[in-house]
Amino acid sequence: MSTATITPQPLTAKDFATDQEVRWCPGCGDYSILKQVQTIMPGLGIPKEDIVIISGIGCSSRFPYYMNTFGMHSIHGRATAIASGLKAARPELSVWIVTGDGDGLSIGGNHTIHLLRRNFDVNIMLFNNQIYGLTKGQYSPTSETNKVTKSTPFGSIDHPFNPMALAIGADASFIARSMDRDPKHLQEMLKRSHAHKGASFLEIYQNCNIFNDGAFEAFTEKSSKANETLFLEQGQPLVFGAQKDKGIRLDGFKPVVVDLNEGFSTSDLWVHDEQDFYKAQILTRMFDDPRIEGHMPRPFGVFYQAFRPTYDDLMTAQLEDAMNKKGSGDLDKLLAGKETWVIR
Repeated sequence: MSTATITPQPLTAKDFATDQEVRWCPGCGDYSILKQVQTIMPGLGIPKEDIVIISGIGCSSRFPYYMNTFGMHSIHGRATAIASGLKAARPELSVWIVTGDGDGLSIGGNHTIHLLRRNFDVNIMLFNNQIYGLTKGQYSPTSETNKVTKSTPFGSIDHPFNPMALAIGADASFIARSMDRDPKHLQEMLKRSHAHKGASFLEIYQNCNIFNDGAFEAFTEKSSKANETLFLEQGQPLVFGAQKDKGIRLDGFKPVVVDLNEGFSTSDLWVHDEQDFYKAQILTRMFDDPRIEGHMPRPFGVFYQAFRPTYDDLMTAQLEDAMNKKGSGDLDKLLAGKETWVIR
């Protein structure tokens, strides 16, 4: 009788692809995001059967069909609620939520903020294209003011959500931003999201080339990217620009752009600390705070990370403590309650 063991072959990106036809519009940013997720998955060291992708409704929500893992295409706005239930029941699973700015911030907004405050150990990927793509081009909760769409022919009068500010306001323990057209950075942010113990919130700028083409062009095009983006690195000063000659310093609590060729050095600059809650709030508002003067680059990377107990761990510990004190319980007695009535 042979005692030889079969060594499992390392997984590759192809192992996470299905035979389903990928049905997004040609040129959609979702293709890149799918590619990067499939690329990083083998390196996480998790068996495919322990990974679950849960989505709501929207173009991005087709994601589970294209990932060779367990998954569920759920209902509008409810992916976060369903994922919370799954994580509570099966805490050992790696649960990933795919949602969009409409799905996750409109009908599903309430579920999103409560998942973040509860701090379930799951990963949220919010694809933000600032439009409703699946339903053909209506304005979304992140569409800019005065946005002309099929549902706002005279321009939107809504004040848009800032997803990062919303997440930090809900006490998210990890918030980060990346983009579809920077594969290397997106892969790194996906890995960081997975590594975080708690609810990770990753906003991904995703181009909808049919209904909102070029919404994030300033941050993705070679001619403008260096001057319009600020890539955050832990413990490093905030430097940007094609020649790395611009920086951000704080004047009190107000960020100011300075020229490193005109009397300033990197020692004068704001040094990024991912665990600084107050400075993280400034970062989330750098592009839409009317009190900030002048043009600011858009931050990308990990804005904030906190370490606090997860809901699923706390729930497991509470259940174990209750069972140790009171035993395994009796469902019939629980349903009967402490009081009974006799009907005559």
